[in-house]
Amino acid sequence: MSVATSIVSILLAALLMMSAAIKLTRREPYVQGYLKVGVPEDRLNQLAVLLLAGASGLLLGLAWAPIGVAAATALVAYFAVAIVFHLRADDAESLPVPVIMALLAAAALVLRVI
Repeated sequence: MSVATSIVSILLAALLMMSAAIKLTRREPYVQGYLKVGVPEDRLNQLAVLLLAGASGLLLGLAWAPIGVAAATALVAYFAVAIVFHLRADDAESLPVPVIMALLAAAALVLRVI
C-alpha cells in the first residue's frame, strides 16, 4: 500500500464524514441546495449513511484492499449520480463539489488497483 493511497483515502474519508454531518444536521442552506437538485429532505439520512459507509470502507480498505476497492467504486458511482443531478438541475454553482469528490474517489480507486 502506497503513502499516496493512504493520504487520498484518509482525506476523502474526512470529507465524506463532513458531508454526512452536513446532511444529518439539516442546516437550511444545505437543505435548500439538495431540494434544488431534486433530492427530497427525507432522503438526506440515507445519503449520509451511504457516505459514512464509503468513508468506513475506505479506511478499512487500508487494512484489507478489497473493501477499499469496493468502497472507492461505490463512491465513484455515488458522485457520478450527484453530478448528473446537478447538471440536470442546471446547478453549475454547486457542481465543483461532486466533481472534486468524484475525482478523489477515482484516484482512491486507481491507486488501489495499480
